[in-house]
Parts: sequence; structure tokens; C-alpha cells
Amino acid sequence: MRWPRPENRSWWHPGRNPAEPAQGPESRLSHGMETPMTTLRRHDGFLADLGLEEVDPFVAELIQWEGIRQRRKLILIPSESICPRAVREALASPFTSVYAEGYPPNLMEGATEEELRDVEGNLIRYRRYGDRRFYKGTEYVHFVEALAKARVTRLFATPQCPAQNIYANVQPLSGAAANNAVYQALLEPGEVIMGMALAHGGHLTHGSELNRSGRLYRPVPYSVSDQTGRIDYQGLRDLAREHRPKLIVAGFTSYPWAPDWQRLREIAEEVGAFLLADIAHPAGLVVAGLYPNPLGLAHVVTFTTHKTLCGPRGAVILTTDPSLAQKLDSAVFPGEQGGPHVNKIAAMAVAFGMARTETFKRLQRGIVENARALAEALHAEGVDLCYGGTDTHLLVVKLQGLGKPTGYPLLGEIASRVLDLAGLVVNRNSLPGDLSFAQATGIRLGTPWATQRGMGPREMREVASVIALILR
Repeated sequence: MRWPRPENRSWWHPGRNPAEPAQGPESRLSHGMETPMTTLRRHDGFLADLGLEEVDPFVAELIQWEGIRQRRKLILIPSESICPRAVREALASPFTSVYAEGYPPNLMEGATEEELRDVEGNLIRYRRYGDRRFYKGTEYVHFVEALAKARVTRLFATPQCPAQNIYANVQPLSGAAANNAVYQALLEPGEVIMGMALAHGGHLTHGSELNRSGRLYRPVPYSVSDQTGRIDYQGLRDLAREHRPKLIVAGFTSYPWAPDWQRLREIAEEVGAFLLADIAHPAGLVVAGLYPNPLGLAHVVTFTTHKTLCGPRGAVILTTDPSLAQKLDSAVFPGEQGGPHVNKIAAMAVAFGMARTETFKRLQRGIVENARALAEALHAEGVDLCYGGTDTHLLVVKLQGLGKPTGYPLLGEIASRVLDLAGLVVNRNSLPGDLSFAQATGIRLGTPWATQRGMGPREMREVASVIALILR
């Protein structure tokens, strides 16, 4: 059953004036309820009905300034993208107020979107058989979580891995939480984990000594080849044979090339390790067919939903192994976190629906095309690129040899600050051979945001010219 869209959206607000006529579902005998929903009285002292500018004008002003910053500057940080209005509306929905520890009813697990649209039938089954939540009042939470799962499995399905064979958890609050949940599910403290070295393009959660993953487990980092700037697969294999890891993590924050998932799986199989594919950065490219899909080769896949997927700040865990699915669910809740952010899950469902469109895929193609154009233009300007280029959405500039009129080397922190003053937002990035992260000698660039703003290769060439001029 679909309710007509109310003209006044305040019908759901707990602080609605009781004297006003009810609108929307609360005015009907909705979904089998015997009596109409009553309107709760607000506590006048809580200011529930007042807008942000009335309650906190300073925060309202800061939000306005942030909007101005995003419009006036060109953001070239590869982990950032513009969150669509529809997604932001879901984030600000009534689901913000709901607690929902646990998971949807078993009868809704694996349901398709078409099956979930039978709201009446699903509610009848829920009332008869119950659910796996520790709270009541979550009947509509079940729908948005099951819908997010249905959409994300369909989004990443392949002919070899159909949606019905993919298990998804959409509750992780971040990519770090998702990765830590995977470690909790698959590893014991002290076991060996292999991930790309942080300075070579890896992530903090892949075994860095700065992170819990590098303290709770025994990290063995692998690296890129000095000659090719690509993953040294033979070196990785040799390290795996020597250290016998329980888990190999393949995921990158600044390494700009797509990996060979087949070779990585073969190495994992040889030493009896699990393979985790962390595709937080290129998830949107995977959806568009521009980056190899690791499902079916990696035992577990994790990704965030706010980078190239252009959604809210959340994360997802996928697996095609039914023996791992329950372990992963338990590792997320209650192992890693408590109640999920239901409003975020609703926003993820919206983002996954948008990612199925041709418009989204066209955006992803533009992102890759722009990154390649930016890399080529920078190279033509005499700016050296770490790793030799890109076939994804990001690239890394080597600052050695640039900006030395005083004799001091140009570091990533100074370069990023100067570029920011010129209206170009980037981030400093460590490179292989850097002595410390504080003395990073690279900057990282990405094209999602610029592409969303309608820029193409011609604008990327202009941006490259400006960057080269400033860095010199």
C-alpha cells in the first residue's frame, strides 16, 4: 500500500500541534492497526519544533559557510564526492530517532525489492513470527535494511555470483568498522595479516602499527615494485610463503591501478589464507564495470558508500561464502558496534538505487576519463607522478624536484596549503621512501567531485596547468 504524499511533511514530527488535522499514515487505520495513531504531546521546553537558525544560529552559519566553500573551491580529494539531495533527505528522516540493535527477521533476509514492496504481507509475517531485534517499533526499519541489502547485492552481482548467492551486511558505521569486524570474524589475536604498506598506498586498517589492526595482529606489509610502480606480486608471494598469513588484504587508498584479483586469490590459496578485498575507493567504478569486481575471488569484500558511490558515510560487507556470513554478522553486532544508524541505512538504500542508473555509470566513466586526462596533462607539464599514472579515479603527484627556489624541498603539507589558497583542495600523501608521514613528499588528487560538477578533460588540462604553475 502506498500513502499519498502529504502536502505538509510535518505529519511525522513528534512535535506537531495536536490541534492541527492529522495528515498521512497517522490519520488512517494503517497496516492493520485497530485504532488510529495518536499524536504525542511535545515537551515545550525541548524546542522540538524550532528550526536550526532559531535554536543554534552559529551552527547554521557554519553550515552556510561550508556550503559556500564547497561551491567556490574545486575539491580534488579522491575520497570525497557530492552527496545527492535525495540521499541527504533520507539522512534527515525520522529514522534518525530509532534504535534497532539486531537484524531483520529471517523471513526478510534475501528478499527481493519486489517482495519487500508487499508491505502488508511482510508486516503480517513480522507480527506472527517476530524478529531478531532487541527493540520494538522497528517494523519499518526491517524494510529499509532489507531493501538496502537487496539493492546492494543486485548492484554487485555478476553472472558467476548472482544476487541471491551474495550475503550483505549494511550496518558498519565506517570502512574501519567493517574491516575490524572482518578481522574479528576471521582472525585470532597474534595471527599474521598482510596488507599493502601505508606509504605504498595501503590503509591504516590494513595492518598499520598506528592502528588496532597492526597491534592486535602481526602485520607483514607488502609493497610496489621500484621499477614498475605496480604491485610486486612475486615479492608478495615470497612474503606469504615465508610468514603464512591468515589473511591477505588487497585494498588501496593511493595506489592508482586495478589489482589482479585472480593472482591474489592464487597466492592466498597457496598459503591457506583468506583474501579480503577492500574496494572502498573504487566501489563506484566496480558498479560501472570500470574496475574488476572481486566477488567470487575474494572471500570477503568491504567498501564504504561515500566515495565513488556518492552515498552517505557508511560501509558494507559482502561475501559469497554462507559459512562466513553468520560470523561476519556477529562480528559487526554485537562484536564491533551496537545499534546501527538506521537513517544512514535508508540513505544507503537510496544511493544503491541511484547507482543502478545509466546516469551514474556515465558519471563513473567521466571520473576515470578525467583522472586519465589530468594525469596526462600533469605529465606534459613536467610534473612527475608516483606509480607512473592511473587507470582509476585518483593519482599521486611526486613533489621531489619541484618548488626549490630556497633550496628546501616542497613537502605535501605546504603544497596542499598553497593549492587550497588558490581554490584547489587536495591532501598530502606519503610516498615510498618517505622518512615520516609528517614529511610526506606527495599530494593525492581525485576527480569524483570535479566530474559531478560537470567538468571534463578540457577543464582537467586547465587544472593541470594551474597546479604545475603553483607547484613550481
